[in-house]
Amino acid sequence: MPPRLYVDTALAADLAFVLPPAAARHAQVLRLQPGDALTLFDGRGGEWSARIEAMGKRDVRAVVLTHHAIERELPFAVTIALAMPSADRMDFVVEKATELGVVALVPLLTERSVLRLASERAEKRRAHWQAVAVAACEQCGRNRVPTIHPVMALATWLAEQQAQIGNDGTRLLLGWRDAVPWTQAMAGLAPSGAELTLLSGPEGGLSHSEEDLARGRGFAVASLGTRVLRADTAPLAALASLALGTGS
Repeated sequence: MPPRLYVDTALAADLAFVLPPAAARHAQVLRLQPGDALTLFDGRGGEWSARIEAMGKRDVRAVVLTHHAIERELPFAVTIALAMPSADRMDFVVEKATELGVVALVPLLTERSVLRLASERAEKRRAHWQAVAVAACEQCGRNRVPTIHPVMALATWLAEQQAQIGNDGTRLLLGWRDAVPWTQAMAGLAPSGAELTLLSGPEGGLSHSEEDLARGRGFAVASLGTRVLRADTAPLAALASLALGTGS
């Protein structure tokens, strides 16, 4: 199977171009040679057959060949908003959520958040997580890269959700207080074209006031079972259930 590389360039048949630095480094690490096959994707849908034209010390030239309208997405769009766990665990969540089909991740600051980021440091981590998502797409076969949103305070993000109440979509908070079972919460989710937003709290969960604020913004509470899951496990368990339930 040819190596899969993401390029942030609009691809087209017969396009000859220099691979961007990250893709070029990947090709060099793999010791690709002129004439070797590649699979390229630009996040705009489908993937492209391509071929290495020239390998330099810095630049790698490729030519784009044929488009293949292949998608490996879930049948609905899932956004996960989660209170950030520690940095290494957040890396894990981004990687695995990408593999499982999430379309967007929103890192949140909550009252009990372990990881607290702001300003330049927050943007650096967001860029790092976006790169983690790209690498996960290259590995798992997805042709659309999830969006990693900037770090936001929970109250700020929920205020944005308030403006969208009434739009199509399901909003679920993963928790226990007055919660319905996960299978019951999923029963009303239309599998084709539906939008689902999952809000997942930090270790120890959201505070009661934060939960109440989320409920006021249209979030119903769903329980994943009787066991207490870690902050990095809960959203992935929910996403895995969705993916397995649809065979995607």
